[in-house]
Amino acid sequence: MNELPGKQAYRHNILAARALAETIRTTLGPKGMDKMVVAADGSTLVTNDGVTILEAMNIPHPTGRMIVEASRVQDDEVGDGTTTVVVLAGELLKEAELLLEKGIHPSIIIRGYRLAQTKSLDILSELSQPINKHKQLALEQLALTAMGGKGVGESKQKLAKLVVEASVSAGSHIRDNLKLIAKAGGTIDDTQLVKGIVLEKHRLREDMPSEVNDAKIALVNASIEVRQTEVDSKISISSPEQMQEFINMEDSMLKELVNKLLATGANVVLCQKGIDDMAQHYFESSRVFALRRVSLNDMKLLSRATGGRIITELASIKSRDLGKADRVYEKKVGDELLSFVSGASKAMTMLVRGGTQHVAEEASRAIEDAVGDIASVMEDGRIVGGAGAVEMALAHKLNKFADSLPGREQLAVKAFTKALEIIPITLAENAGLDQISVLTALKSAHAKGDIYAGLDVENGRLQHTMRSGVIEPLKVKIQAINSAVEVATMILRIDDVIVNEEAEEENHLLE
Repeated sequence: MNELPGKQAYRHNILAARALAETIRTTLGPKGMDKMVVAADGSTLVTNDGVTILEAMNIPHPTGRMIVEASRVQDDEVGDGTTTVVVLAGELLKEAELLLEKGIHPSIIIRGYRLAQTKSLDILSELSQPINKHKQLALEQLALTAMGGKGVGESKQKLAKLVVEASVSAGSHIRDNLKLIAKAGGTIDDTQLVKGIVLEKHRLREDMPSEVNDAKIALVNASIEVRQTEVDSKISISSPEQMQEFINMEDSMLKELVNKLLATGANVVLCQKGIDDMAQHYFESSRVFALRRVSLNDMKLLSRATGGRIITELASIKSRDLGKADRVYEKKVGDELLSFVSGASKAMTMLVRGGTQHVAEEASRAIEDAVGDIASVMEDGRIVGGAGAVEMALAHKLNKFADSLPGREQLAVKAFTKALEIIPITLAENAGLDQISVLTALKSAHAKGDIYAGLDVENGRLQHTMRSGVIEPLKVKIQAINSAVEVATMILRIDDVIVNEEAEEENHLLE
């Protein structure tokens, strides 16, 4: 068993967090670069989405995994701001390390960071503005800001309009009711919004109907096949007649299962598990559209959208358990047949296209960020300035707050404000601009009271972010600060790293 005590443990953990932040920070902003992650099997992932990169890296270091978890929580809660969490957490730890070297105790740094966190949330509310959630232009600006630097180019204008169109129907539930499917072929401009659910499945048999109107849908989470016995058993068959009798018995059992379904009036069967060949034949003869191996997530979405109940026991199925949709049909997209369930409540599917699968998947991730931002704004209706404006305004106001503190916590709050500056600094660096000039100009503007002054990375000058439409959800910024502070203070509380020798040998955690 090995042990890293005291200052050595602090340095070790902070170094790991900073290394991760340095890796990710070049992806931040509209001029951020991409990362190529090569998996053990040789498959590649090209993206600049923070949480996607972190999860694909399969980080073995325990401190690194803590950072990844904070990023994942950010993504789960608000759907955007994952890179900001990692970069800010890394910078908070960098500033903390400087204070530790000056002899400031970790508990004092943690207390100062907590004070700054609490004050930040109050200041953020003051810096925010209400947004007209029903005004299409404002929501499009929000979506465009979220998709900046995501590799979608000029197509982001069209994608923003599609996301806003989806949000009009789904409101704050857009993240639950919008499904994204990335398919290679065409260009990003060929992306379309489908009013309904698209399943990456095709009907089981050619002679099944390719289209069903006024669909009555059975959602089945059970195998439509002869059940296996729960214990091993053997059947002795001594003649062809016995064999035929056994086959007839199985067929009869399957037909009974199918008849249970058909008696409800179902003309579409979507099954999460298997459907026996003979059952497929019976469905085909009855002109039923059937799919098998539908994913659990799709089944849950279908249940919400169609009003159907997911059935686990076919013997108990009733007509009232069926879902309803205007139309279920099969259609070829690219070189693949997909199934469409249209007219199903508020559920929608975005069919994202791209010249390659990599392009389509990255465009899909850009849309996810935009969807997360719009969902956040739909909930609390407030926005802040983007392009580093809110971080600089926060730093300026927190500096004044720090001056009012009597103890050593003042140093920690000052360190917190300096850490916030990493966001505009990184935006400038990634755009090839001089970070010192940019930071000086921003500080001067905010000192004069221009709380919405941010960086225009296209022209290398400052902009009024609210007027230019570079906006972000208040909720995303609040969650980012909370997540970054939580993980940074958690790491600062660790004063010993004790590693099991077997774990060290297997994972090389401390290399």
